[in-house]
Amino acid sequence: MKKHTIESVVEDSIAYELEIESGDKLVSINNKEINDIFDYHYLCEDEYLEILIEKKDGEEWLLEVEKDEDEDLGLTFSDSLMDKYKSCHNKCVFCFIDQNPEGMRDTIYFKDDDTRLSFLQGNYVTFTNLQEKDIERIIEYKLAPINISIHTTNEELRCKMLNNRFAGKVNAFIKRLYDAGIPMNAQIVLCKGLNDGKELEKTLTDLLEYTPVMQSLSIVPVGLTKYREGLYPLDSFNKEDAINLIKTVEKYQALALEKGVNHFVHASDEWYINAGMDFPDADNYDGYIQLENGVGMTRLLYDEFDEAIEYYLEDNDGPCLVNKKVSTITGVLAYESKLKLKDKLKKVAPNIDFQIYPVVNNFFGEKITVTGLLTGQDIISQLKDKDLGDVLLLPCNTLKSDEDIFLDDVTLEELQNALQVKVVVVQSSGMDLFNRIIETES
Repeated sequence: MKKHTIESVVEDSIAYELEIESGDKLVSINNKEINDIFDYHYLCEDEYLEILIEKKDGEEWLLEVEKDEDEDLGLTFSDSLMDKYKSCHNKCVFCFIDQNPEGMRDTIYFKDDDTRLSFLQGNYVTFTNLQEKDIERIIEYKLAPINISIHTTNEELRCKMLNNRFAGKVNAFIKRLYDAGIPMNAQIVLCKGLNDGKELEKTLTDLLEYTPVMQSLSIVPVGLTKYREGLYPLDSFNKEDAINLIKTVEKYQALALEKGVNHFVHASDEWYINAGMDFPDADNYDGYIQLENGVGMTRLLYDEFDEAIEYYLEDNDGPCLVNKKVSTITGVLAYESKLKLKDKLKKVAPNIDFQIYPVVNNFFGEKITVTGLLTGQDIISQLKDKDLGDVLLLPCNTLKSDEDIFLDDVTLEELQNALQVKVVVVQSSGMDLFNRIIETES
């Protein structure tokens, strides 16, 4: 039976009162094995528990607990998942990890495809790691929403794209979750000549049948680095492709609205930029449910920036008259869109010189144009001769989520020393960007 090491105990909690300590091990609850954090939370919902603890000296304590249904025991574990991560069994033709250069840190090459991370972190998973018992547990525990990388409902084509003979089972799994009322979100990585065109329309038609339980579907273009030697040949989408994709999305949005649900299907921001088309209004994004897939990021940025300006003007007697120069960076894709922020800023802060520098991605190749995949070395090399002013505002998505380090292991401190400028990390919101521009001290 698996044993889970307890890292800490919340003071004055149930576990604290029972004299459970850091370093003890949780063996079982109500004589049931605990495989991971979901088993733990599900079993803890009972009002009467028999908890088997192995003390640090090896002695076993069987503890009886009576509590409210939603009352927490107060335990945290050395591994937040209480289990090992499941790695990906696919060899997707579009996999970005396979397009990384050699010599990067080990964690970048790890391919996770763990359904549990869909609930914990919002990850999108392919379901190729899923077994019948896993589907049954999702339904029994009512774990939701679950985020699915579908790509196509054509089972033969999906097996080809994922290079996994079991990949076609996804349709049956989706049907099970739909029948059980488990909310889902989905994504499609669109690959030219594979799952686009008529294949895409078939997929959209099929998935529309699962609304409103399937809440949303995003379509993002495949990302292609310069490291594709020996990989499946894929081409980039052009402007005409982007225009046609948006027309298809609008067609199926209309069908979804006729059905009485939300817009359901969304194109990521890249499509609108590459098509040279305006972004939809905020209402089109259904509460930005697919924001993490780059759907509506620019529209939300504009609206939040406008809102920040309104708040500033309401709280102050007039425009900001501070004189200073502030700079920031962006990937090439969003450069023209970001320039509109300069025009907005001039209305409220005419004396602030706000410079936006596009950074070309030489590390992964010029076809990679998003800000979140810029590296420290590219930023340094392209900004070292620029007048960065009083402060450089750095988008937070260029850094590791839990550490001040870029994809190429350049640290934030190294960047700041190389550019000889104060660097301030900005959160992914128009409100924070505006406040940093206005309030950052020189």
